[in-house]
Amino acid sequence: MSSSDSVARFKFRRTLEQLARKEGRGTELISLYVPPDRRIHEVLGQLREEGGTAENIKSRATRQNVQDAIERVSQRLRLFKEPPPTGLVIFAGAIPRNGPGSERMEIYTLIPPEPIIVGFYRCDARFHVGPLLQLVVEKDTYGILVIDGTEAVAATLKGRRVNIEDTFTSGIPGKSRAGGQSARRFERIREQVTNDYYKRIGQHFNEILLKIPDLKGIIIGGPGPTKYVWAEGDHLNYMLKKKVLSIIDTSYSSEMGVEEVVEKSNEVLKGVRYNEEKQLVQKFLYELGHETGKAAFGEKDVQKFLENGVVEMLLMSERLEGVKLLLKCKTCGTTEGFRGTKYEADGAKSELSTRPCRKCGKATLDVEQEGDIIDSFLEFAEKAGTRVEVISEETEEGRMLRDSFGKVAAVLRYAVNK
Repeated sequence: MSSSDSVARFKFRRTLEQLARKEGRGTELISLYVPPDRRIHEVLGQLREEGGTAENIKSRATRQNVQDAIERVSQRLRLFKEPPPTGLVIFAGAIPRNGPGSERMEIYTLIPPEPIIVGFYRCDARFHVGPLLQLVVEKDTYGILVIDGTEAVAATLKGRRVNIEDTFTSGIPGKSRAGGQSARRFERIREQVTNDYYKRIGQHFNEILLKIPDLKGIIIGGPGPTKYVWAEGDHLNYMLKKKVLSIIDTSYSSEMGVEEVVEKSNEVLKGVRYNEEKQLVQKFLYELGHETGKAAFGEKDVQKFLENGVVEMLLMSERLEGVKLLLKCKTCGTTEGFRGTKYEADGAKSELSTRPCRKCGKATLDVEQEGDIIDSFLEFAEKAGTRVEVISEETEEGRMLRDSFGKVAAVLRYAVNK
């Protein structure tokens, strides 16, 4: 996934999450999905019918809000002669601001990143964003099996997430035989138990992977020769056998072995976001740990370097959020900044009528500018040609960025004295 893909996917998903949190006073919120092969005039005809049906709504307020939303959607739809190549989705409805009577009409038009095949109209208490959320789910999936003579672990790697699907123990007896048993009989027992172990793993691994329609490949690992013996046998479904990409030596056979497979499969998993994100954060950690002067973290420092155009790569946690306000006193002209979550920013704005200016002490502060912290970072990054990567919480490195570095970090183009 490229830098631009990473940011576009993140921004699209963030928009959907924001829409999913919105809630109407009743069943007043409209979701309209228009697939690329649908004609606009047909959809407008459907909306006219829905507007007629809305006449039957008993509550006057609900009826008015639904009809207003339908009209807004129709107006927006008329701006298109035909749907875009990937389709069109419009959300509209009256969203309460602060209790009954505070509703304000909102409308959102989204162009899906991939073609949508569903087409529908819904009027509900929430926006229906589910079909769009499916478009931003990582689709490339790999199967991983780590095996030795005593245990095995089956896992899947989808995008950035490693899931341990099953674990096995062999029950294979050790090399020394029990007293009274002939060497041949002991070896026959050992061979039978080994075959049963291999067969059991194959059955379960096949069941797991055959249910995955977009399986991209399989990687087998382990600390000894068992992985080769198992892979060369007939334990894997013949369709899956064609998807074995690599057999890798590991030091472990447990869940740590799965992590080791991911670490060692740089080329095989080159396109998998999980591995990419680990390497991106490791690059920042290298610059930081070696004190090269090319690492920065925390919103304040990173913003400063972005504004100066010296950031080569910007790393943002997907959990980064916040609003920046620039407050200006109408009496003396003094400005002051505010940074907080959306809810904290809304609270700060509601308290402006009683909040004194730091300089003159009068409660005449007003919002001069308001902006999203992420949009601010992206704006400066675009101007400077900075590479931007959004990092998930699925890796240890991603969680480190979130918890230890203020959710934002940067690799600079050259060493800077801070």
